Amino acid sequence: MPEPQANTQPEVPIIVLSGPTASGKTTIVNRLMQESPVKLVKAISATTRPRRKGEVDGEDYYFLTQEEFEERRKNNEFLECEQVHGLGYWYGTLKSEVDRAAKEGGWPFLEIDVQGTLKLKEQFPQAITLFVRTSSDEEYEKRIRSRGTESEEVIEKRLETIRKELEQAKHYSHVIINDELDRAVTEIGTILKQREQEINVGRI
Repeated sequence: MPEPQANTQPEVPIIVLSGPTASGKTTIVNRLMQESPVKLVKAISATTRPRRKGEVDGEDYYFLTQEEFEERRKNNEFLECEQVHGLGYWYGTLKSEVDRAAKEGGWPFLEIDVQGTLKLKEQFPQAITLFVRTSSDEEYEKRIRSRGTESEEVIEKRLETIRKELEQAKHYSHVIINDELDRAVTEIGTILKQREQEINVGRI
């Protein structure tokens, strides 16, 4: 009796998008959800922070108690999770979100921070990781100051965080310069389409 053949069909890749504040991530994510050449299913993060007015559990976040989050963390149910220091709240991406994307026939699409991405890459080295940034470091300061809503102390803290995050761009498979929105969205779409073609070739 012949040995059963191993399943060599490539898995659908996980898509991860990160970038410092003021990089324009949210706008790019919204455009990709509408225009991506492959079907993306946006992963919903879990958090222990209180629900804000207008937020819907299961749509904006999965709102968990501290005890629920810790129990799931102990049970290894997260792809990645971390505590945001200074606030004390936990954020994470549940493994079940990847399963949900598969059931919906799409690619799981995560918008997470740099630390979460590095943890996820340890488990999924073939993930498509996209780092979105502005065309120059100076542009960040310009964008943040143009808001006119934060004190000088807060601005300096944000800029320091941005500098640290920019240093981690080298760990991503693609760095996207968001100096022109349409071009940036098109570039990401091309990357995704190319991976889809590679997967289809692997299935022949």
